[in-house]
Amino acid sequence: MHSTPVPKLKTISRGLRVLGVDPALAGATGYGIIEFVGPTPSLIRFGSFKLPARATLAARLYEIHSLITQLVAEFAPDAIAVESVFTALNIKTALKLAEVRGVVLLAAAQACVPAHSYSPREVKCSVAGYGAASKQRMQQMVTSALGLKEIPEPADAADALAVALCHAHLARAHERMEVAMAVTRGAAASPAKIRAAQIRSRNQVRATHVFQP
Repeated sequence: MHSTPVPKLKTISRGLRVLGVDPALAGATGYGIIEFVGPTPSLIRFGSFKLPARATLAARLYEIHSLITQLVAEFAPDAIAVESVFTALNIKTALKLAEVRGVVLLAAAQACVPAHSYSPREVKCSVAGYGAASKQRMQQMVTSALGLKEIPEPADAADALAVALCHAHLARAHERMEVAMAVTRGAAASPAKIRAAQIRSRNQVRATHVFQP
């Protein structure tokens, strides 16, 4: 397993933490963990996992499930974001990749962590603003968003970080909308009430499970 830890930031309170996963069957399964404290995302850890080509499908599924379980136990994410199966794949490959996603979702359910799925186009629109963005463009946008000096390697890890950013953007958008609606309804915009609205919105997003094929 290739993993790159990042020094932990000294923050007073923890923000929204998301584990992004880019599942793969034959290649490497990428993962990345980000955290939003205030308006800026920070990188916690990223990496990839790949078994030898001779490994059976059962062994791959077991090891990927173990990896996600370990990451959840160590970093306690608020949500897990997974890239959905690309519909252009042939049916045999799509079914096997769905099995890989299945063990990721199983690990999330066992840990009572909400899991969310996003299509490649949704991830690209969220991170790059364009649903047909190239892989190179996505890597550049992830690098910029996280304030990194170099593009995260391997590419599978960068893809997983993009999925995590996609979910975080959506969750934060819900949070801002909840605050705006509270103000519109005439609620006094005191720090305590704004914080209460943010927590209520975040809990709503965390409780939403989106399982796409």
